[in-house]
Amino acid sequence: MKRSIDWLPGVRTLRQYEAAWLPHDIFAGIVLATMLVPVGIAYAVASGLPGIYGLYATIVPLLVYALFGPSRILVLGPDSALVGIILGVVTPLAGGDPLRAATLAGMMAIVSGTVCILAGLARLGFVTELLSKPIRYGYMNGIALTVLISQLPTLLGFSIESEGPLRSLWAIGGAILDGRTNWVAFAVGLATLLVILLLKDSKRLPGILIAVVGATVVVGVLDLGAAYGLKVVGPLPQGLPGFVFPSISYGDVVPVLIGGSAIALVSFADTSVLSRAYAARLGARVDPNQELVGLGAANLATGFFQGFSISSSSSRTPVAEAAGARTQLTSVVGALAIAALLLVAPNLLRHLPSAALAAVVIAAAIGLIEIADLKRIYRIQRWEFWLAIVCFVGVAVLGVIPGIGLAIAIAIIEFLWDGWRPHSAVLGRADGVKGYHDIKRYPDARRIPGLVLFRWDAPLFFANAEFFRERVLDAVESSPTPVRWLVIAAEPVTSVDVTACDVVAELDQALHAQGVELCFAELKDPVKDKLKRFGLFAQLGENYFFPTIGVAVSRYLEISNVKWDDWEDRTEG
Repeated sequence: MKRSIDWLPGVRTLRQYEAAWLPHDIFAGIVLATMLVPVGIAYAVASGLPGIYGLYATIVPLLVYALFGPSRILVLGPDSALVGIILGVVTPLAGGDPLRAATLAGMMAIVSGTVCILAGLARLGFVTELLSKPIRYGYMNGIALTVLISQLPTLLGFSIESEGPLRSLWAIGGAILDGRTNWVAFAVGLATLLVILLLKDSKRLPGILIAVVGATVVVGVLDLGAAYGLKVVGPLPQGLPGFVFPSISYGDVVPVLIGGSAIALVSFADTSVLSRAYAARLGARVDPNQELVGLGAANLATGFFQGFSISSSSSRTPVAEAAGARTQLTSVVGALAIAALLLVAPNLLRHLPSAALAAVVIAAAIGLIEIADLKRIYRIQRWEFWLAIVCFVGVAVLGVIPGIGLAIAIAIIEFLWDGWRPHSAVLGRADGVKGYHDIKRYPDARRIPGLVLFRWDAPLFFANAEFFRERVLDAVESSPTPVRWLVIAAEPVTSVDVTACDVVAELDQALHAQGVELCFAELKDPVKDKLKRFGLFAQLGENYFFPTIGVAVSRYLEISNVKWDDWEDRTEG
C-alpha cells in the first residue's frame, strides 16, 4: 500500500528542492504564462466556451498537478486534442447559451477526472497501451481535421450552424460563395497563422506569443474591430474562478458521461506517452497509475472551479523545458502569473481578435496531424495503415465521439484477433540450423517418422481453444507417416483457462482413439500448475511433460526404435 506522501509527489519534490533551481523555475514559469494565456483563451473559444474559461482551466490544473502529478516538467492545460470532443458534446446541448455550455464542459471535466482517478487507484494505467499506434494516429488525425474545420468560419470572419465535419464544410463553402467572408479578419488570421507556422521550430522566438501580440496590437491601434467588424475577445471578467458545482439536466447525463469517458481515454493516452518520453530523457521513472491520479485530480478540480477538461501539452511542455524548468514550481509560477493578470489587468487582451485565436487552434490542429509515420506503416504493414484510415474516416464522418468509439471497438477486435487466430506451426529439423523450425519456412526440413512437433504461438483460452484443436488434428492428419506421438511445443503458451483445458482433455481422448499420445514440451511452470489443478496433468501422465523439445524427441526415439540421423549429432561428432 502506498504511503500518503507517495500520492503527493509534489510534497516529495518540495522536500528535496534545491535553492539553485528557484531562479530557473521562476523564469520558466513567467515565460510559460505568456504562452498559456492566448492558448487557453483560443482553446476555450474553439470548444464553444467564453475565452475566460480557458484561463480558469489553466490556473487550477497547473496548481493541482504540481501536487499530485509524478512528472516534474509536464505542463497541463486546455488541449487541442480535446477541443473536438468538448465541442461535439457542448454545441448541440447548450443551444447557444454560454453559461450552459460552461456547465456542461465543467461536468465533463468532473467525469473525466473521476474516471482517471478510479483507473489510477485500480492500477489500470496499462489500458491505453491497448490502443495501437495506427489507431491513435487515425482518431487523432480525425480530431485534428474536425478541429481545423470548426475554426475555418472564425478565420474567415463569419459563423455557421451545422453539425459534423462534412456538413460544416458544405456550410462553409456556401457562406464563401454567398460573399460572407470578412477579408480583413481573414488577413489578420492568416498572418497570425503564418507567423506561428514559420516560428514553430524556433527555440528562441515564441511564435504564438509574437503572432498573437502582433495581431492584438494591430487591431487595437487601427481600431479594426469597430471599423471592419472584426470580432474581438473584449474585456475579461476580473477575479479568480470560484467553486461551482456544474448541475446538468437528466437528459444531458448520457452524452456528458460518454464525452467525459472519451476525454479520459484520449487525455491519458497523450499524457502517458508524453510523460514517458520526458521521463526517459531526464533519466527518471514515472508511475502510469500515479499519472492517472494526477491527471484525474487536475480535471476534477478544474471541473469544480469553472474550467473544462484538460490534458498534457506537447507544445507547452517543451517551452517550459527550453526556458529552464527544473520542477513543477514552474507550473505554479505560471498559474500565479495568470491569476495576477485576471486580478490586475483583465482588459489587457480586449483587442485580441477571434481570427487570431482561430489561427492558434488551427496551427495546433495541424501539429496533431501525423503523415510521415503513416507512410512508414504503409510500407511495412498495409493492413495497419488501412486500420488508421478507417479510424480517421470514422471520426471525420461520424463525429468525434462515435469515431473514438469506433476506434476503441477496432482496438478490441484487433487485440482479440491476434489471440483468436494465432500462428501455429509443425516443426522439423533443417540441416545447417540448430533447433526445430517451421516446415513452411524450411520446406526441406526433415520430420521424424511417427512424431509430430506442433508449436502454438499464443496463450490458450476460450476464444482460440477450438481453433487449437482443429490445427492439431490437421497436423496429425497431414503427417506423411502414421503418428504415434504429438508433442505440443508450448513455450509461447503463457496462460490457459478452464474452457481450453476441457478442450485439451477432449483432444487427448480423440488422439488416444487414434493411437496417438499427446505430450507437452517447454511448458511454463505457472501454466503447468494450472493443468494440475484442472486434472489434466494426471490425465495425460507426468511422463508426457518434457522440459525441452530435444528431451521429448530423445524419449520418443528411445521407445519407438525409429532410426534418425540428426544433423546436429553429425556436426558435433
